[in-house]
Amino acid sequence: MESSEGLIVARMLDAAENASPVEAVEAVTRELGAALKARTVAFLIADLSGRALVRLAHVPLEGTGEPPRGGDEVATVMPFDGGPAEQALRTQTVQVVPQPDGCTVLAPVTDRGEAIGLLEMILPAEPDPRALGAISRTAHVLAYVVIASRRYTDLFEWGQRTTPFTLSGEIQRRLLPASFTCEASAFTLSGWLEPAASIGGDTFDYSLARDVLHFSVTDAMGHGVASALTATLGVGSLRNSRRRGVGLVEQADAANADVARHTTVPGSYITAVLGRLDLRTGVCALLNAGHVPPILVRDGDTRTLPLPPNFPLGMFADAEHHAGEIALRPGDRLVVVTDGMRERNAAALDLPTMLRSITGLHPREAARALADAVLEVSGPTLADDATLFILDWHGGHSEDRRTSAGADQTRASTALPD
Repeated sequence: MESSEGLIVARMLDAAENASPVEAVEAVTRELGAALKARTVAFLIADLSGRALVRLAHVPLEGTGEPPRGGDEVATVMPFDGGPAEQALRTQTVQVVPQPDGCTVLAPVTDRGEAIGLLEMILPAEPDPRALGAISRTAHVLAYVVIASRRYTDLFEWGQRTTPFTLSGEIQRRLLPASFTCEASAFTLSGWLEPAASIGGDTFDYSLARDVLHFSVTDAMGHGVASALTATLGVGSLRNSRRRGVGLVEQADAANADVARHTTVPGSYITAVLGRLDLRTGVCALLNAGHVPPILVRDGDTRTLPLPPNFPLGMFADAEHHAGEIALRPGDRLVVVTDGMRERNAAALDLPTMLRSITGLHPREAARALADAVLEVSGPTLADDATLFILDWHGGHSEDRRTSAGADQTRASTALPD
């Protein structure tokens, strides 16, 4: 089995490389389906809303009698309904659904906890445990094919968009990290942005160095394109200084000066929380520039973290900045939100109680639960962007991860919120 599995993976990689980026996933799933004698194979990509899957490519195989897909691209949206597909994606476990003439297998397509989508296979008979393991691992390979291919084409991004983007939304989307979730031995993080009808300039970002994790949550003043442009200045400046290796205060000083000097709208500014986590010690430096204070969830309790006050970035060009720090303990959860989680109707959400109720969820699922809760109390149209960033500290930076097919199964969500 292991030898044949290796051959399947080799053929999949060859198929991906020989095909164009637009056709790579179809080529890979076709190769996989033929090897496993599947009736049909499909790749279902996760929608940007986090509440649906999109059938982006359906590959009929020999003997099905189904015609090949036509020249026009088709993306079929399948909203979450609590069924096997949602369970597979959110719990990161393979689901086997018996059918009258076989079964459907749904395997997560995941890399480092980032739930990219699902591999859906219709097989003539239920696979044994070894075959299921092979399917799970090949779905992991498919994740790398998607990650590599989407650098060259808009197809995957197009398929994930179930609603059109405005210009400001397009600018904002480019400011976000390529992956909203990251798992490592010492931590797990996930971010989420629930956009307002008129984009409010929120962003989150992170970057992992050898022994340090950098992260930020920012909120640019105003709405629309002007706000998105101000956010671009701030994120660009923070990334530039971070990549030059300067400290947290220096990053804030540089962004403050850059926004004040170059903003297209006089008086624009950005509130922000900047973080720098030492992965060897768990000591996290935090700088709050006029932002909602970070929240620490520890031992079932929540508290806001008192940090030195600072003016928002860009408000005063010569302002000085000061950082504080906290020593994280294994099991701690750090949460940073924007004021869209607290303003107007969203203020009806009891955030501390909600955070306590979802401590057992993976940060990816906790972020979704919080976003759903905000929409429930605020309605489908938000007055301001609601953004959140969740960081779980595990400790053990030197330990190897225990993963299965791209996900840390020891920390996967075992229960979903009602």
